[in-house]
Amino acid sequence: MNKLMRGMAGWLLTGMTLVGVVAANTAIVPVPKLEGDCYDWYQRHEDVMAAKDKLQPEVVMIGDSITHFWDGPPFTTGSRVVGPKSWAKLFGDRKVLNLGYGWDRTQNVLWRLDHGEFDGLKPKWVVVNIGTNNSSGTSHAPENTPEETAEGVQKILETVTAKSPESKIILMGIFPRGAEPSDPKRTFVKELNLRLAKIAAEKKLTFIDLSAKFLQPDGKLPVSLMSDGVHPTEEGYAIWAEALEKAMK
Repeated sequence: MNKLMRGMAGWLLTGMTLVGVVAANTAIVPVPKLEGDCYDWYQRHEDVMAAKDKLQPEVVMIGDSITHFWDGPPFTTGSRVVGPKSWAKLFGDRKVLNLGYGWDRTQNVLWRLDHGEFDGLKPKWVVVNIGTNNSSGTSHAPENTPEETAEGVQKILETVTAKSPESKIILMGIFPRGAEPSDPKRTFVKELNLRLAKIAAEKKLTFIDLSAKFLQPDGKLPVSLMSDGVHPTEEGYAIWAEALEKAMK
């Protein structure tokens, strides 16, 4: 199936989901590309499929643009690399596969997991950082509630565990959004992270919430850590790297 046909299939499936009665929670219905970004979504999927078996990674990073733009293979044309220093310090010579895709929601990750991106892999560590984009509604997908998003994350965790039961999973609380504490996205983040912490406890997973590390005492999010209020800078990625280094010991 070529990219155009796959895109149309994804659009049709998304449309069916939005108007359907049974699948009320779009966060748990696997779909391919929904939003445009600075790279080719389908090409990245092909790049992942070509790289994953050769790499046989010790660590797999699963997420959206926050993961995608950190560093690591595959290096898809158009992708940004923002945190190479912290990535290199954290992982060194470890084999790491970056399954972060800009603009992905939980439903996109579920589609990717259903279409081979994790098949055959047995990494020691899997880091999951997904759900922030579910807080945003567009013409392609509705906004999800924290409860719906948590359900999507839980399905991702279950899928990963089914494919590689021995892998140790680190579930990240999603990072703060918006420069000011009054930003409405902050409520979504707080409520979702409470649910993710509960899921991690029930499944006996490592849970890391870096909200306190990113925010100032007054609740503001420094530009030095997230230049646009969403995506970490090199300094912001260093905070994440430090937390993962401690967790992976």
